[in-house]
Amino acid sequence: MSQPEQKEPTLSSDAPKPAPVNPRAVCSVCKRLYRDPKILPCLHTFCSDCIGQLEAFSVSSRGNGSCGEAVKTSRQSVTTTVLCPECDSEVDLPQQGPAGLSTDHLALDEVFLETLVTNGPLGCDLCGEGGAESRCEVCSVNLCEFCCQAHRRQKRTASHSVQAVEDLKARGRLGRPILCSLHPGQELRLFCQLCDLPVCLDCASTLHRDHHCCPTHDVIDHHGDRIRDLVSTRLRPRLEQMEEVLQKVETSQENLKVRVEATASEIRAFARGYASAVEAHCLSLLRRLEELQVQRRNVLHLQSVQLQQGLLDVRGSVAFAERLLSCGSDAEILSAKGVTLRRLASLAERGYNPCPAVVAPDDSSSICFLPREPAGEVEGYPVVGVINWRTLDVSRCTIEGEGLRRGSEGQPGRFSLVCRDSAGEQMARGGEQVLVSIVHKEKKNCAVETVVVDNADGTYSVSYKPEEPGPYSVWVCVKAQHVKGSPFLLNVKKKFRHHGGTFHCCSFCSSGGAKEAICGCAGTMSGGFKGCGHGHKGHPGKPHWSCCGSTTEKSECLPPSVLAAVSPRGHLRTVEL
Repeated sequence: MSQPEQKEPTLSSDAPKPAPVNPRAVCSVCKRLYRDPKILPCLHTFCSDCIGQLEAFSVSSRGNGSCGEAVKTSRQSVTTTVLCPECDSEVDLPQQGPAGLSTDHLALDEVFLETLVTNGPLGCDLCGEGGAESRCEVCSVNLCEFCCQAHRRQKRTASHSVQAVEDLKARGRLGRPILCSLHPGQELRLFCQLCDLPVCLDCASTLHRDHHCCPTHDVIDHHGDRIRDLVSTRLRPRLEQMEEVLQKVETSQENLKVRVEATASEIRAFARGYASAVEAHCLSLLRRLEELQVQRRNVLHLQSVQLQQGLLDVRGSVAFAERLLSCGSDAEILSAKGVTLRRLASLAERGYNPCPAVVAPDDSSSICFLPREPAGEVEGYPVVGVINWRTLDVSRCTIEGEGLRRGSEGQPGRFSLVCRDSAGEQMARGGEQVLVSIVHKEKKNCAVETVVVDNADGTYSVSYKPEEPGPYSVWVCVKAQHVKGSPFLLNVKKKFRHHGGTFHCCSFCSSGGAKEAICGCAGTMSGGFKGCGHGHKGHPGKPHWSCCGSTTEKSECLPPSVLAAVSPRGHLRTVEL
């Protein structure tokens, strides 16, 4: 049975409408008393019409059935998401729309209580003409005497509870029962445990006949305690903590604002006091910078021209080589490989070790502004900031450390490069282009990987680890120029290895040619052979110096009196006869 449309309580036309006093009775969207208030999942209440007018934030389809079933039930599985006007949270509306949301009965109580405290008479919500004398608890409408009689005569509303407005005002509060929406006139006095919702007696005997329903006063303690526990034990402490933190944040914001304003005043005062001095100092620095620019402009122009030419050479050679490899036949590649390899090798070598004429030794990188350096006084005010134009002199750079001249196989070596200016003073900053190359002088394709660390104080630490003994050539270049003495000669000594085995001399040679001589490893020499290089029994193909499991080479035998010697491979051994 449908209910009459609920209307906002209005005042009679002969009195002005007073402004609502209680904010809990006013919708924050339409700014009027609640009309059919509904609760969003975020626990904010708005009029049902206001929620229906909210713009959809997103619309999604949620279905778990098959494709056919999804098409069949597509209308029922669409979920509309809106933004709460109060907290801007994303909330999902039920498929029935705002009508499917829970009604905020507390808000309805606040609305009616707000109308009770007004001084003017209440108007009838049905006809709008007479003064309201009664109120229907079921329809939540104010009724004049004529509409009240008509309301009681109608069959569908005859069972509704109608209270006198004066009685409600005398009570000072609204004791309105919550009635069932399916069975008007029936109060929700039972609670269905299975469906988790309050029901009336008719619902319990029909729709919830097989469910466990109990009186509301029997379960209110349990469910109320759950709400009370969450509020008191978890949310209330968090609320207090958040309020405390918020207060600290607001205090910090105020302190920040005060501090920023104070600092701004200090900056303005400083700027006004130093404006004239700083301007004069600035002009002086710009004049000096212009002079340096004029002096070095020609050098940079020459560097640009030379680098462009080098770039053209490399680009053209690379393009030729790539075209030869991609388009040439085997015979064409082999016929042109000689001149191509020579050209590419030449360019590659110049790329790593460019000619000093290619890069200008005195570029603009030596010009920098040091804002913290004292610059004396200007117009009685101390000023800071100078232009540093000290130029690196590669011929003055020095190398320090024993690792430049001597090294050991498999052992790390180190030395340092100290960059200096034309006066021989150490540069105070880093950033220079330093190249260190260590190549074996006797073995091809034998180079040592180097690591150069910029210490940012004019010095550079170089470390390396040779894997092969012998002489090496060490190239140390700064800005593509060799430092004084480069390339240097690095001698890497062979690693000294200890041998724990026992080495034996040839028994035949050590015994003066006795055939029956027995070696320390039980090997014998057969036949009356003379000289060296003959194999033992048990030592086939292992002449002279040998031990169990290994062989060492020796060009001549040692006499029996020799008890210890060093093999050509660096092993220590003892001689046993």
